[in-house]
Amino acid sequence: MENKEFGKKLEERTKKFAVSVIKLSVLLPGSPECRVLRNQLTKAGTSVGANYREANRARSKADFSSKIKICESEISETIYWMEIIVDLNWIDKQKVEPVISEANEFLAIFSSIGKKLR
Repeated sequence: MENKEFGKKLEERTKKFAVSVIKLSVLLPGSPECRVLRNQLTKAGTSVGANYREANRARSKADFSSKIKICESEISETIYWMEIIVDLNWIDKQKVEPVISEANEFLAIFSSIGKKLR
């Protein structure tokens, strides 16, 4: 698969991931504590795809590298918030696990891309 084709497929995949994160966040209860985690999860989970899209439109290798590092950081944060939600039993583990699995794949992908750029 060519880099351009891979990039387009990953853009689509990260967009679908953002939708999955939003659907999870909607399931959270309405307590003040849950609202905080809902906001954190939604911000981190949706920024992955936005930053990856920006990386693909970067003006330089340095700009691309910077955006990929942001993707890596944001996906790691997203995993963290989902783990907290599971630990608190706020959403059924079976609903969160596939999203965490996808997030872990993204973490591996962005880490790999980042290492190739160093």
